[in-house]
Amino acid sequence: MAAAAGTLESVKTWTRIPERGLAVLRDRETAGFLGISLLVGVGVGLGAALLVVVAEGVDAAFEWLDETLFSGAAWFVLVSVPLGVTLAWWIARRFAPEVAGDGVPEAAAALAVHGGYMSTKSIPLKILVTALTLGGGGSAGREGPIVQIGSAIGSSVSRRFHVGEDQLRSLVAAGAAAGIGASFNAPIAGMLFALEVILGSFAVRHMSSVVLASISAAVTFRSLLPAEAVLSAGSYEMGDPRELILYAGLAVVAVVAAYAFLRLLDVVERFSHQTARPAWLRPVVLGLAVGGIGMMDGRLLGTGQDFVRQLLTIDIKFEEGTGVETIAAGVLIALAVGKIVATALTVATGGSGGAFMPSLFIGAALGAGYAKIVAAFWPSSVSEIFPGAFSVVGMATVFAAVARAPLTAILIVFEVTGANDYRLVLPLMLSAAFATFVADRVHPESVYTLPLKRRGISLAKAGEIDLLDTVTVGEVMQLPKAEVSPDTPLSEVADTFDRLRSHGLPVTAEGALVGIVTVTDVQRAGGPDSGRFVRDAMTSRPVTVGPMTPVSYALERMAVLGVGRLPVVSEEHSARLVGMFRREDAISAYHLALGAATGVNLDRQRLRQRTDPGSAYFDFRVPPGSMADTAEVRQVDWQGCTLISVRRGTEVVVPTGPTVLLNGDVVTAFGTEASKRLLIDTLNESADEPTAEITIEDLLLEDE
Repeated sequence: MAAAAGTLESVKTWTRIPERGLAVLRDRETAGFLGISLLVGVGVGLGAALLVVVAEGVDAAFEWLDETLFSGAAWFVLVSVPLGVTLAWWIARRFAPEVAGDGVPEAAAALAVHGGYMSTKSIPLKILVTALTLGGGGSAGREGPIVQIGSAIGSSVSRRFHVGEDQLRSLVAAGAAAGIGASFNAPIAGMLFALEVILGSFAVRHMSSVVLASISAAVTFRSLLPAEAVLSAGSYEMGDPRELILYAGLAVVAVVAAYAFLRLLDVVERFSHQTARPAWLRPVVLGLAVGGIGMMDGRLLGTGQDFVRQLLTIDIKFEEGTGVETIAAGVLIALAVGKIVATALTVATGGSGGAFMPSLFIGAALGAGYAKIVAAFWPSSVSEIFPGAFSVVGMATVFAAVARAPLTAILIVFEVTGANDYRLVLPLMLSAAFATFVADRVHPESVYTLPLKRRGISLAKAGEIDLLDTVTVGEVMQLPKAEVSPDTPLSEVADTFDRLRSHGLPVTAEGALVGIVTVTDVQRAGGPDSGRFVRDAMTSRPVTVGPMTPVSYALERMAVLGVGRLPVVSEEHSARLVGMFRREDAISAYHLALGAATGVNLDRQRLRQRTDPGSAYFDFRVPPGSMADTAEVRQVDWQGCTLISVRRGTEVVVPTGPTVLLNGDVVTAFGTEASKRLLIDTLNESADEPTAEITIEDLLLEDE
């Protein structure tokens, strides 16, 4: 009862905003909706800045503890890393499990399964657990967590303004774009990341909000933290076209690294969950392992951004005392391997950290090491090999293979590294595209879809268009057969189920949807004779869809949740029930989409015929015993020709699908010479005697 009352009170609170004003703001074509996008961007910029400040504060606290109690001992990482990830794991487990892990999969799952809903409380908790993970020395990036924070801000703001589901999807993606734009000062890369990875769609209707949020977040973040360093690279170029062979080889190396990274992530995650007893042993043991790796080389801990910055400037400028320019190829490759292991272990602890920056670290180290190796065999008369150039391309290539986002990988190099003179564009495009192509075949999942796959969620890839994408829920939904209140006895609900032959009903209170109750819920609560009420058995805050939601999205959510129906709520008001979508409605949707698709295909076929220079009208006679004799028009394969009329004696009719053809009918058709020849031959071959082909002269003689 309390849950239902709380939900109803929330509905009343948000409906105090004038409905006319909300309608203006919701229209994506108005300045109001762009204003909401701007608000999301500013909020994400603030959130990203807060994450950096808190993470630096945690890092400073651990450093102070080390200096005060342990006099700067190198082994202190064996304390700080396990302590940081264990605290992060406990907070996530206790308050919000969704804040553990990378963050990008949660944003993608929110759009695919929950209609864009993300909890507001996850925002401060994600900031805290990420700061503890990274501040303690965990090997991960903060970009993935910022994407989740940004998406949650977009979702929260959307709910405040009661936007429709499609606009909500835009704003959730805008929040993700703003996260990348703020973190890297790369609004273009942020936009592409949101469209390519989060939405999986480049639909124009999402562009305006995504772009505006990404730009405003980057501006806000830089205004608050102007000293926050970004990656930068020297001015590199491809000296000779034959170098493309080397960059293609780098793509193969990147795919091997990406495969090892993804496999290790999956194995460690599964193994640690299955074997860690008690559960807190997992972050402690894995944290100790990460700390041990950090003792061997401290550059493998944290985000690794400083070391990547140094790698990108090899052979262009040297920072005194770093010795980066003299690192051997074997050491660079060992650092890449070490980062793969350290990041996989950190993510598996149950703390919070992303794979974005580690992928760039791995790519930069591999690229530099690869360049140093091939330079020993590459003839100097062709061109000089610059390790820094291969570090730049390596970053994009490894990220493309790990995330399956080649466009984001290419663009982020130009924006983040400043290598914007396009002299490396050919190697970047070749390596990123080739690595994505090969990686997709050796490992079907990306670093962002892998965690979802373990949860049984499969995201449709961009370009995979289903017939049901073209039909909306509103076109096939049914009105609710009945509605029940939270105070309805379960015995009465069971009678209603029997009377209506239904397995589930929406629960409403004062016109607002507060839950859904099913036959299974009633049985789980003790049965109809338990004396309990709907409020004791119902599922509160059920997953919903809107009338404009594509049927394919609705079916995907139903499959993931294992339910047979979803409430349909108003696009203008997220608690106003307007219908129910059931599995049976998908059949109607399929027939509707199939009919529309068939019509489109026929129109295209007719257009091709009309525009073919060899198309013309021709006549033929239905031969006795042929496939067309006594057959309906729709039952015959006309080999691409279009029937115009049928003459039977003195009667002329326009044929339709049910029209029955008879021996001797003269049919006028339209088609190409090739389709005409094929049709005539097919009719004659199936006939008792070949009489299908006739000429204009034959028709004139018959008329006389």
